[in-house]
Amino acid sequence: MVFKVQTLNNISARGLERLPRERYEVASALIEPHAILVRSAKMHEMDIPASVLAVGRAGAGVNNVPVAELSKRGVPVFNAPGANANAVKELVIASLFLAARNICPAWQFARSLQGDDATIDAATEKGKKAFAGFELPGRTFGVIGLGAIGVEVANAAERLGMRVLGYDPQITVQRAWQLSSGVEQARSLEDLFARSQFVSVHVPLMDQTRGLANAARLALMPAEGVLLNFSRAPIVDEEAILSALDSGTLKSYVCDFPCNALKDHPKVVTLPHLGASTLEAEENCAVMVVETLRDYLENGNIRHSVNFPEAALPRISGTERIAVANSNVPNMVGQVSTVLAEAGLNIAELLNRSRGDYAYTLIDIEGRVDEGVMTRIRAIKGVLSARLV
Repeated sequence: MVFKVQTLNNISARGLERLPRERYEVASALIEPHAILVRSAKMHEMDIPASVLAVGRAGAGVNNVPVAELSKRGVPVFNAPGANANAVKELVIASLFLAARNICPAWQFARSLQGDDATIDAATEKGKKAFAGFELPGRTFGVIGLGAIGVEVANAAERLGMRVLGYDPQITVQRAWQLSSGVEQARSLEDLFARSQFVSVHVPLMDQTRGLANAARLALMPAEGVLLNFSRAPIVDEEAILSALDSGTLKSYVCDFPCNALKDHPKVVTLPHLGASTLEAEENCAVMVVETLRDYLENGNIRHSVNFPEAALPRISGTERIAVANSNVPNMVGQVSTVLAEAGLNIAELLNRSRGDYAYTLIDIEGRVDEGVMTRIRAIKGVLSARLV
């Protein structure tokens, strides 16, 4: 079978070359594609064909993908968590220096100087005192969210000599092993804000994180506080930020999200969505999501999905594989097994995983599975999709 993969944006060639041409047709315009690869294109208004088995986002966030709609169709959405972590980390660390040394306003001042060199030199000596900053060692840096990016940021800040606090009640075992032992655990968000001169947020945008950096928490920060936001704009309460900057509660705010309210404020540095804007990050994201997508199309395995559980099973020689996505309700595996038993098919291996409202099952079968069996499985109430891999 030749899989058809539609690209909605320019996807790094380093990623696309992982799709063998003898098995994959890749183009920006395809009829009935089996999968879609996307970066920034907005898919919410798109008429996604029924033929689509999976969507791969070459990046971490999936705000531009209709995840809920695709979940109801049994279509996994894949992303590339951690593939851009180094790029974002480097920009966050650069932003620490921008804020601590007042580099952006100082640069603007220097560019505004006029006259001959002697005049400029005199104005420089007179004006530089307004941009005096401070050094980072010994300062306390609070990191909210200890996923792939947050861990990298925390470790890098500690290597700069900063005291680092971390807060993430859902940190995974994998990330905990990667985190430096010198990073101290904050007891709560309030505890972190109260003890941190610098705070950086690295959490996904959801109902629980919207407005996370609000007026009450910003008021807890020590004098001359600095807030960094390279996650999503709504994680920070914009009005609270402006009020804190104007009152002097905050020294500066550095973010990746320009808007009219913030971009011209003298204490704000807004960058144009540069977090993952490196060649290396683009390539890493493309490679990661393409390999994940390929494993799903060819083997039914799910890794790095935002809407379905992790489910990976080694292939058994001489078997056929069925992949079933369904609502997470009782007796789904039992009903599928009954269909297989009635068809005289023996199960060699079975893996079932659930996540929230959805579940996913891989079944390796001894013998031939015909379309009639697949039709009966798809007809089971609660089955969202079923295919012979």
